[in-house]
Amino acid sequence: MKKLAILALALITFQANAQDRKEVKKERKEKMMQLEPQEMAELQTKKMTLHLDLTEAQQKKVMALNLEQAKQRKAVMEKRKEAKEKGKKPTKEERLAFENKKLDAQIENKKQMKSILNEEQYKKWETMLEKRARMKSRMKRGKRMEEKKMHKELSKD
Repeated sequence: MKKLAILALALITFQANAQDRKEVKKERKEKMMQLEPQEMAELQTKKMTLHLDLTEAQQKKVMALNLEQAKQRKAVMEKRKEAKEKGKKPTKEERLAFENKKLDAQIENKKQMKSILNEEQYKKWETMLEKRARMKSRMKRGKRMEEKKMHKELSKD
């Protein structure tokens, strides 16, 4: 009986933490949506300066690149938000076109960063991207697992 109570308490705590993380993520996303592209670019450039020890000349070039990307991201976010409010879901072709466009932009970004950064900085920057990608993949995997658990629980009832 004692073990059952501890298990129940642990499950309740886990569920509360999962909901808190979702709320934090949603709040962070809303805050980013409120930022202007210039502000997003400044923040990203400062973070990169801290991690990569960018020179003044590199900071200016990276800032210009980040500003262009921030403008593009802001436009895409607004477009998606409008579509979501209208209840419109993208077609298979639209999703494919979006993915291709996103990957092309990433390839171009990589080329430009390689021309701006020195060898050591570029390696650090790539490592940062890999860490971010792994974290994103873990978060997606965790979300899918939570959805599967919820589906199982609902199908039991």
